[in-house]
Amino acid sequence: MNLAAQYIRRELAIRLVRAFDANKLDREIDAIPIKLRPKNEPSSRCCIYHDRAVLKYRLMALLGYSIEDESDETKTLSSYLEDVIREVSEGKDPYAGLEHKMAPLSVCGPACSGCPDAKVVSTDNCRGCFARPCMYNCPKKAISIVGGRSVIDQSLCIKCGKCVTACPYHAIVKTSVPCEDACPVGAIRKNEFGVAQINFEKCIFCGKCFNQCPFGAVMERSQLMQILLAMKRGEKLVAMVAPAAAKQFPGTIEQLLSACKKAGFAEVMEVALGAEKTTRHETAEFVERYSKDPKMIMTTSCCPAWVNLVAKHMPEHIEKVSLTPSPMVYSREIMKEKDPSLKTVFIGPCVAKRSEARRKDVDFVMSFEELGAILAARNIDVMSCEAYPLERPAEATARNYSHSCGVTEAVIAEAMGKDPGFKLNSKQINGIDKKSIMMIRMHLAGKIPTNFLEVMACPGGCENGPCSMR
Repeated sequence: MNLAAQYIRRELAIRLVRAFDANKLDREIDAIPIKLRPKNEPSSRCCIYHDRAVLKYRLMALLGYSIEDESDETKTLSSYLEDVIREVSEGKDPYAGLEHKMAPLSVCGPACSGCPDAKVVSTDNCRGCFARPCMYNCPKKAISIVGGRSVIDQSLCIKCGKCVTACPYHAIVKTSVPCEDACPVGAIRKNEFGVAQINFEKCIFCGKCFNQCPFGAVMERSQLMQILLAMKRGEKLVAMVAPAAAKQFPGTIEQLLSACKKAGFAEVMEVALGAEKTTRHETAEFVERYSKDPKMIMTTSCCPAWVNLVAKHMPEHIEKVSLTPSPMVYSREIMKEKDPSLKTVFIGPCVAKRSEARRKDVDFVMSFEELGAILAARNIDVMSCEAYPLERPAEATARNYSHSCGVTEAVIAEAMGKDPGFKLNSKQINGIDKKSIMMIRMHLAGKIPTNFLEVMACPGGCENGPCSMR
């Protein structure tokens, strides 16, 4: 995780919320980049003006815009703020329209370093050794010895890395493009200008590029401003807090719910209550499918990045994904039944939840980082809050949905409660990457026996999501 980019994201969000609460955001927003990068102070890029430009685009992302929306470079942040306020007051959806406007991610060109293409290169450490292990291990005969050192023909090299492993002097290295390496589906590539660009037809919104870019060039499209405006208008917002929150904030989940109430939410709930319904329905769905076809395989459906992966890259297997809604969707259902006038706000560590929310009529999505910024800006200390009086706490298995194997454990517990002899031939995919996608295909093709496959896009589960606090 890029800690410097994470720090800047949080600092900008805190300043934005504080200025908004003081009714000074329209006057102060254009000065925020200047205050953070004053004259005669060290810059993180070539100059403070470059830094300020990137900070401007980061603030645009917090307002819900991206660099793709920019048609006039002289347009001020205060003007973008006016646009957001007008669109929200008119009931328009700022995300509606073009594909990139519906996407939760955006690439800031000025922040992108334009990393050189990934390749395998021989360095000055090469000794031109007599054994020639690099040359003899290359499957494409791409290496030759010229002038007493190895030379790699890039037109033949397939970047397999066998020469890297074989070299006793560690003289051969493989360079990388972090965002491209992190993307499991090849959805991000440099354009003709050498700037990273996301292909949204391929993107599954897992957020791995967002997390891995050393320059923080990949930015999340935020709904923070829309949420703040809704609070200011007195709309009844419900904070639906994901189970992963237990590993993000100090104190208990009950204290965090109280903190959310202090922050301005009319209602609060833990999404683990929705996870209970997911467990019951997913278990029943599995039992029904199994009774009809003992050779079938069903995968979980609570990870939206996984669902996006199947829909975009493995459509032939879409029927193997459980039809059971995710805990977020069931939480929305619970709160809408309680009060149809409530506006739902899912709070979690996931980028892909923003794409799922649009499909499932969840009004807003807020990251843990953004919630943390609101709490910090409003001086709310979670540890000092009283425990929120829950009607009942969610089941332990539902609260454990945030870690890998949590869904499987919940389904097994639910099924064994009804049938002690129940046995699940389950397997888990603990993080989606290029290698695990190969494993997934083998599972779905029946080459690795299983009937219940749990897939989590993030290693370790949701608690390690791209927008987590740690």
